[in-house]
Amino acid sequence: MIRRLSAVLRKEAIHIIRDPRTLTIIFFIPILQMILLGYAATTDIENIGLAVLDGDRSAESRELIRAFEATNYFEAIHVGSQEELATLLDKGEARAAMVIPAGYGQSILSGEDVQVGILIDGSDPTIANDVMASALQTGQDWSRKLATNLGQNRGLEIRPTVWYNPGLESVNFMIPALMGLIMQFLSTLVTSMAIVREREYGTMEQLIVTPIKPLELVIGKTLPYILVSFFAFLEVLVVGMFWFGVPIHGSLILLLELSVVFLLGSLGIGIVISSVAGTQQEAMMLSFLVLLPSIFLSGFFFPLDAMPWALDVVSYLIPLRYMLIIIRGIVLKGVGLPILHNEVIFLCVFCIGMLLLASVRFRKNLD
Repeated sequence: MIRRLSAVLRKEAIHIIRDPRTLTIIFFIPILQMILLGYAATTDIENIGLAVLDGDRSAESRELIRAFEATNYFEAIHVGSQEELATLLDKGEARAAMVIPAGYGQSILSGEDVQVGILIDGSDPTIANDVMASALQTGQDWSRKLATNLGQNRGLEIRPTVWYNPGLESVNFMIPALMGLIMQFLSTLVTSMAIVREREYGTMEQLIVTPIKPLELVIGKTLPYILVSFFAFLEVLVVGMFWFGVPIHGSLILLLELSVVFLLGSLGIGIVISSVAGTQQEAMMLSFLVLLPSIFLSGFFFPLDAMPWALDVVSYLIPLRYMLIIIRGIVLKGVGLPILHNEVIFLCVFCIGMLLLASVRFRKNLD
C-alpha cells in the first residue's frame, strides 16, 4: 500500500513541478490577498472633503470652519454657490457640505440661536454615519467652547441632512455595486476559457485555415458572451429593483448603454487571459488573479478615501472603480454624463484598448 501511495504522490509532485506557471499563480494569490486585505481593508478615513458655503464670511464663521478642519477628519473646500456645492457632492469630490447662514457671527455674539446645515452624501452609509457623528460631535465641542469663552450659553445647532440615500440603507449601496462586480466576474471568467478550449479540443488548426481575420474572430467569439452577460446583468438589475427595492433615480437607458461598454472591455480581458493561459484551469486561476484587485481596490467593499496613497494610485487602473462610480451615480444620485464624463471616457478607452489587445494576442497565437 505504501509503495502504491508513494508512486501516486511522486506522479502528482512531478505533474505540479512541470507546471511552473500554475504553481506560481497558486503561491502568488495568497500573497496578493494578504497585501490587498492588509492595506485596503480599512474604514478609517481622514481629510474628508467638506464643501463649505460661507454665507456670513465673518471671523466667527472662519473660526467654525477651522474647528472642523482641526479634527483632521474634514478638509474644507470653499464654494461660492449652491450649484457648485451640489456638483461636488454629485461627483463625490466632497462627502459632506456645510452651509453657514448669513448673520451667523452676529447671532453668536448676541447669544441668539443659530443653525448650521450639514449636507451628507448618504450613498455610502458607512462613511455617511461617520461623517454625521463627527460633524455633530465637532458642533457640540465648538458650542461648549463658545459658552466657556463668552460666558453665555450659545444656541449653535448642527442640522444634518442626508442626500441620495436618506435612510442610510446599506442595500442601496451594495446592490448597484454587485451589478458591476457580477458583470465583470461573469464576463471575464466565461470568456477566459474560450480560446483555451479551442486549443485543448484541437480545433485551433481549423480556425487558422479560415479566412476570418483575428479582430473578426475575437468579436465573433465574444458576442455570444456579451448577450449572456448582459442578460445576467438585467437579471440582477430586476432583482435589485423589485426584490430589494433599490430605486433608480437616473437614466436607465444610459445605465444599460454604459454597461454594454463595460462588458465589452471585461470580455476583452477574458480573451487576453485565454490567449495567455495553456489550460482551462490556468485560465480560471488567471481570471481570479485579475478579479481580486478589482474586488478590493474598486470601492466595492472598502472606501477609496481610506486607502493608502499607493493603492489609491493603483486603483485608477481598475476598470471596475469607474463602473461602480457610474452605477452608483446613476442609481443613487440620478446624475448623468455631465457629471460622469471622465469615467465614461475611461471606459470607452479601456474597451477599445482591450479589444485591440485581444486581437493582437490572438494573432500571435495564430502565428
